[in-house]
Amino acid sequence: MTDTPEGDRIAKVLSRAGIASRREAERMIELGQVTVNGKVISSPALNVTAKDRITVAGQPVQEPEVARLWLYYKPEGLVTSTSDEKGRETVFDHLPPDLPRVMSVGRLDLNSEGLLLLTNDGELKRRLELPSTGWLRRYRVRVKGNPADPDLEPLRSGMTVEGERFQPMIVSLDRVQGANAWLTVGLREGKNREIRRAMTAIGLTVNRLIRVSYGPFRLGDMAPGDVREVRGKTLRDQLGLPPASEDMTGTAKPKPTRARPGGTAAKPPPAPPGSPMSGSARAKAPPGRPVPKPARSFAPRDGAARSASAVPRTGTVPRAGPKAVPPAPTRPSRPPGSSPGTPPRRGK
Repeated sequence: MTDTPEGDRIAKVLSRAGIASRREAERMIELGQVTVNGKVISSPALNVTAKDRITVAGQPVQEPEVARLWLYYKPEGLVTSTSDEKGRETVFDHLPPDLPRVMSVGRLDLNSEGLLLLTNDGELKRRLELPSTGWLRRYRVRVKGNPADPDLEPLRSGMTVEGERFQPMIVSLDRVQGANAWLTVGLREGKNREIRRAMTAIGLTVNRLIRVSYGPFRLGDMAPGDVREVRGKTLRDQLGLPPASEDMTGTAKPKPTRARPGGTAAKPPPAPPGSPMSGSARAKAPPGRPVPKPARSFAPRDGAARSASAVPRTGTVPRAGPKAVPPAPTRPSRPPGSSPGTPPRRGK
């Protein structure tokens, strides 16, 4: 039985560092662009650890950053690719300059627009693209023609187009506007030009396609070219990760927590025997008499020490501050010989 090598596969490490997807990293390795400890590698079947020195195209690979996610309104006419063999502009040519190196989660074709997710983490990209997430992607689709609702039934039932099977779609006819009609289409897979090809198969031509949501993330009021980052807590909640996770892959170690102003205070030391807070005082309390409850202690702002037993019980807990705590009101004494039901005499 052989031992499992330490570390992770080199393609996974490069993907996690935001260099490229796993598939693209494997291609870069085959092209001889990756070195480990000064040696060019030719196969992705290699495990590396944090001790190994890795470079890509001569540049050292840094430690992976915290995984982040952005919403981007992709305008029509841009290619979802890092480079284009035809020289067309890509989405990455139009991103803000202060954005780190990112990769897209899925794609939108040249003539489509709308919500495109961007991330700096290859493992997060892979996780969001997996069909197992079950996230629904919704599109607003304008088609040429005036279809009736029964005409859309083949889309809802699933169909085969050019030998490729398309899963059932969620389709609703929103309105007819002149020679066009607006539809809302939802699907859970992302095959190449799926909606356009399916609409063509039932005799409709798509002349505008806008992705309005990807799982829980929505386009909202964003305009073409807008970029918004998803808050880390929101992303962790949507992925079902514990609050202590630094990244979205569930592999980061939680950071040590620090006490915040106004947070939970440390437990006070045990009270000395005989004080109202001690267990012995509670045990010695006579039957029928209420057991005194522990009094809360508050440190004064000037730093002077204040004993917990010195804080009187007046029905409300006084706030800590420079003002002195007023003494508790005392009950008038009962005259000798008076019965318990006889009210005390009042002075004239």
